[in-house]
Amino acid sequence: MTDHPDSFKAKTTLDVGNKAYTIYSLAEAEKNGLDGIARLPKSLKVVLENLLRFEDNRTVNKDDITAVKNWLNDKGKAGHEISYRPARVLMQDFTGVPAVVDLAAMRDATRTLGADAQKINPQVPVDLVIDHSVMVDYFGSPTAFEQNVAREYERNGERYEFLRWGQSAFENFRVVPPGTGICHQVNLEYLAQTVWTKKVDGEDIAYPDTLVGTDSHTTMVNGLAVLGWGVGGIEAEAAMLGQPISMLIPEVIGFKFTGEMPEGTTATDLVLYVTEMLRKKGVVGKFVEFYGAGLSSLSLEDKATIANMAPEYGATCGFFPIDSETITYLKETGREPDRVALVEAYAKAQGMFRADNDEDPVFTDTLELDLSTVVPSLAGPKRPQDRVALTDAATAFEKALDEITGGRKNGAVPETRGESRYVDEGATGAHDTPEDHDNHGYPVTGADYRIADGDVVIAAITSCTNTSNPSVLIAAGLVAKKAREFGLKVKPWVKTSLAPGSQVVTEYLEKSGLQEELDAMGFNTVGYGCTTCIGNSGPLDENISRTINENDLVAVSVLSGNRNFEGRVNPDVRANYLASPPLVVAYALLGSMTQDITTRPLGTGSDGKLVYLKDVWPTSAEVAEVLRTAISTDMFKRRYGDVFKGDKRWQEIKVEGGETYNWNSASTYVQNPPYFEGMGTEPEPITDIEGAKVLSLFLDSITTDHISPAGSFKPSTPAGQYLVDRQVKPIDFNSYGARRGNHEVMMRGTFANIRIRNQMVPGTEGGFTKSPSGETVPIYDAAMEYKAQGTPLVVFAGKEYGTGSSRDWAAKGTRLLGVRAVIAQSFERIHRSNLVGMGVLPLMFEEGTSWQSLGITGEETISIKGLTQLEPRQTLNVEITYANGETKSVPVLLRIDTLDELEYYKHGGILHYVLRNLVAA
Repeated sequence: MTDHPDSFKAKTTLDVGNKAYTIYSLAEAEKNGLDGIARLPKSLKVVLENLLRFEDNRTVNKDDITAVKNWLNDKGKAGHEISYRPARVLMQDFTGVPAVVDLAAMRDATRTLGADAQKINPQVPVDLVIDHSVMVDYFGSPTAFEQNVAREYERNGERYEFLRWGQSAFENFRVVPPGTGICHQVNLEYLAQTVWTKKVDGEDIAYPDTLVGTDSHTTMVNGLAVLGWGVGGIEAEAAMLGQPISMLIPEVIGFKFTGEMPEGTTATDLVLYVTEMLRKKGVVGKFVEFYGAGLSSLSLEDKATIANMAPEYGATCGFFPIDSETITYLKETGREPDRVALVEAYAKAQGMFRADNDEDPVFTDTLELDLSTVVPSLAGPKRPQDRVALTDAATAFEKALDEITGGRKNGAVPETRGESRYVDEGATGAHDTPEDHDNHGYPVTGADYRIADGDVVIAAITSCTNTSNPSVLIAAGLVAKKAREFGLKVKPWVKTSLAPGSQVVTEYLEKSGLQEELDAMGFNTVGYGCTTCIGNSGPLDENISRTINENDLVAVSVLSGNRNFEGRVNPDVRANYLASPPLVVAYALLGSMTQDITTRPLGTGSDGKLVYLKDVWPTSAEVAEVLRTAISTDMFKRRYGDVFKGDKRWQEIKVEGGETYNWNSASTYVQNPPYFEGMGTEPEPITDIEGAKVLSLFLDSITTDHISPAGSFKPSTPAGQYLVDRQVKPIDFNSYGARRGNHEVMMRGTFANIRIRNQMVPGTEGGFTKSPSGETVPIYDAAMEYKAQGTPLVVFAGKEYGTGSSRDWAAKGTRLLGVRAVIAQSFERIHRSNLVGMGVLPLMFEEGTSWQSLGITGEETISIKGLTQLEPRQTLNVEITYANGETKSVPVLLRIDTLDELEYYKHGGILHYVLRNLVAA
């Protein structure tokens, strides 16, 4: 920074207490040529400060900075490309393990190219939180947590040994061990500082805390005014290695809150409203910034809940500026007093502090929500944006059931039908007579109850979205407490679980006595991590699973998560609903989505009287009273005092290897990927794609869960067969997510979601396609046949291709299968960029064109012309040769959006580009 051009003379000093910090002042820059920038959205002020601080006339120049000022006129429509450098990188283990695998492979490749392996080292702070590996194998007992953790270490020993090596081998790299919490909550409660500091050439530089993360819900920390969003592991690795993130100055949508939330509603209800509204608005690729006096009635945890679900409403991020609540939260969670003082002073000096009487910033566009209009809600059965009012949930499910089953209603009913729905103490009321279900029951062998379409078989308090928010967790505990006092019990077919986002949650639930109440309802702690929401719900009871599958039932999960896509939560569960933690408990009591939970009794109390939702729902005052007495700053200081140490199991893991990793060829979890095989110091010239065949034809809303599933898989799948061939027992398969460090498993899992539908093989469900000879085979098998023939592949898709989690393997697997291009009607932001990062062309049809309108069946041969003279966002031609010999040329938009992305593509991917530059340096 000593050679900084400082075109707008922004560098100055900020005194806080008895310490002086160097800052790049927006107020000074405004005086010196950037007039009017005080009216910018506060999220863009963070971006502008970043450019001022990194101006070097190479990656950032005066024109880039001026373009942010000009945003006040063009409001993001100009599409100016900038280089942005986040302060740090956050990872979870599902996406973090393959990122560290790639770094290890890059060290090997660096040596092969004759350079120093130590050149491959994170250049910015990197934190990896192990939170995605615990599964709900055991539940509903006091020993569930210990049993699940023991099983977690047993399953993941190879991965954890590898991460322990990474922790010792790489500089600037820390690992938060298993059993600590969910990465986003640990980030919110401990890692994030809101204003970051770094000593450079003897100066203490203060600047906004910013980050990118390998999980799309990195956005949660925007609730703490930390600008961050999810990127693929590929982009994160580049950022770690000192590469700027290439991005267009975004449009910023202002979302104004007025009023206050009504009695009986939760932050979860609010976020489902926000998600629905913003999805309808259309904010993909845009920043959303929340403003208005209504913010003052929300807690910081409420804001974090809303920020968390930015991927669900489609935005790059959902930003909440620093305000008095931010300062209070930093104090209450144990941040150092000097840091808290710096945050407040810095935010006010930079015009980044929000107050109710502020003049509204300039936005690209705005929308508004009166908080008093929010009502209790769910979202489902398969998309987070499909909000339904709680009062309408039962009728909405019946409609969804018709769509899921093709109108079969409650199925072909077996003749066997008992006199009672189930036999259980106090179990009368909502479901106690056969008439209530009208031929709607199915026998479960060896059990005294029947299950049916719409039955809730999983009720999970899980996910960073809500376990970061004490108000909804305390509300859940109070529902359990009141239900227990009435003598109610959870229905016996419901698998219950509680996976707190940090150990602080357990401490305040125990202090308040509510953990005991939750335990009594079966919501025992099963682990600290992202369980059900990521697909780690564990197996259902064998009898329930068999009955669901034999009778093709549509079973239901209710979870306090952020994702409910088909096939994600559990392979036996087809309808998934997002709900607040107290509603999760309530639905576990009711046991069915076919009943109106607002009018039907949850059950019969021990006094013989019917008990309704209103009888167990806590008031805001009751929640506030527990909040006041149960949570203290000492809890945060104590739980995070030695956060990187880990338990005895973690400490006992042996670490092998030095600056390069000792790859174990027998490992089924971690393998050296083939990305850099045969790589030279210069890239190969790009040529047109000729004679490609179609691997898959997909409809709209293909998610990264469809492309690269994270959950369990069976022995009959290509991935399962690979493991069986290596003497791995099915009980030890673990999940796709846990095996992301092994490209052999992940290639076989690409496009292998059990609910994906390839229209080349209509009537089938799962990862199948046509082989070169026309047989229906797994997609992996067909891809390997084409690879052996030297035939490139393309994938066709509809709108919103690649929505969902920031899965690098959705792009890596696509590339390793031999797919050279994906041609779709539109792409999700992160996945599009990941495809480019792996050297796969994202191509977009012109408006009104689709593979259906072109009459594509999958039998065609595809050529893509014009690749030797590429420019960002240019029009290319796709030549389609049909089976009858007819040829058609179709224009498509190249979705390589920036010059940096074009460089990555020319090198065969972002990692190759970075590696060649580091070796040449």
